[in-house]
Amino acid sequence: MTSLLRVRKQALIEVAVCATLFIPLTGDAQRVAPVVASVSPATTPIAVNPEDWKAFSTTLRTRARRFNGTVGYIVKDLRTGDVVASNQAGVFPSASLIKLPIMVAAFQAAEEGRVSLSAPITLRRQDIRGGSGVLKFSAPGTVFTLRELLEYMIIHSDNTATELVLQQLGFDYCDKTFRHLGLQDTEIHPDGFRLSSRRVADDNMTSPRDMAYLLEKIYKRDLVSADASGQMMDILKHQKLRDRLPRYLPTGWEIAHKTGLLRRACHDVGIVFSPGGDYLICVLTSHDSTYKVAKRFIATLGRITFDYYQTGFHNPMLQTRGPDTNPTAG
Repeated sequence: MTSLLRVRKQALIEVAVCATLFIPLTGDAQRVAPVVASVSPATTPIAVNPEDWKAFSTTLRTRARRFNGTVGYIVKDLRTGDVVASNQAGVFPSASLIKLPIMVAAFQAAEEGRVSLSAPITLRRQDIRGGSGVLKFSAPGTVFTLRELLEYMIIHSDNTATELVLQQLGFDYCDKTFRHLGLQDTEIHPDGFRLSSRRVADDNMTSPRDMAYLLEKIYKRDLVSADASGQMMDILKHQKLRDRLPRYLPTGWEIAHKTGLLRRACHDVGIVFSPGGDYLICVLTSHDSTYKVAKRFIATLGRITFDYYQTGFHNPMLQTRGPDTNPTAG
C-alpha cells in the first residue's frame, strides 16, 4: 500500500484481520481471498481475430441469460474501443460501489482546495460503523489523514472510513460533483448507507455505464487530474476483496477494482491489465438467489473474459461449461 502502512497502524490492521476470522461480517467483508501477485503487463498485445470477439460476445450473453436475476455488464477493450454490453443503463442499488465516486469527489475537493488529503481527522466513538472494514476495531481518538481514510474505504471497503470521508465532503457536495463529473444514474443518500438487508426508501444507486465511465477516465488519467487519477488507480489496485472478478485471474495479471454487496445486489467493476491488452469490465447484479451464486456468476463472466484475452478465444475454457460446476466456488 502507500501511506496506509505506517508503522504505528500496522498492529491495528493485523489485529483486525485476525478478528475477522471470529466475527460475522456483513456486506463486502463476507469473504476476503488471497491477493494474486501482480507484475507489469507485457507491452506487445496478442493479435486477436475479430471473429473471436463475436464468439466472446455471444458467450457472455448466453451465460448472463442463465443468471437468476437482473444483470448489467460492460466489457470494453481499451486498445480498440470495442464494447460488449447488456443493460448498461440499468440502474442498480450501488452497495459499496458508491465508494468509487465518493473517492473521486474527495480528490476533486482536494483539487479545489476545499479539503486537504493530509489533514488529520480524529475518530470518535459515534463515527464507528459496522459491516465491512477494519476501522471499527480502532480506539476512539485515533487520528487518520483523509488520504488514509480513502485507502481504507476502497481497499477494505471500510464503512467507518466512508462515514469520516462523507463528514468532510457532505452529501450535497458529493451529489453536485457526481453531476459535474457527468454521471447519469448515480445517486447518493444518507438512507443508502444503512446496513439493513431490507429495501430502504432512498437507496444509493448506480449503473454499469457510470462505473465504466469513471474507470476509463481514471485509466486515461483524465479524471480530476493526471496525478489524482494515478493515485486513485493505485488505491484500486490494492483492493483486498478478490472473490469475484479476480477469482480466476491468471497469475501475474493485475486488476484495479471495487466490489459491492448489500440488499441482494452483488457487483464488481474494474480495469484488468493483461498481456493481451488492457480492458475494463463491470458486472452489476440484483439477484433472486444467494450471494454465493451471484459472486460465482460474476467470477464466471470474469473468467470468460480472461480466457478471451489469454487465448484469443480459440479455445474458451468456459464456452460449454455449465453455470455452477466450479468445485472451488464459495
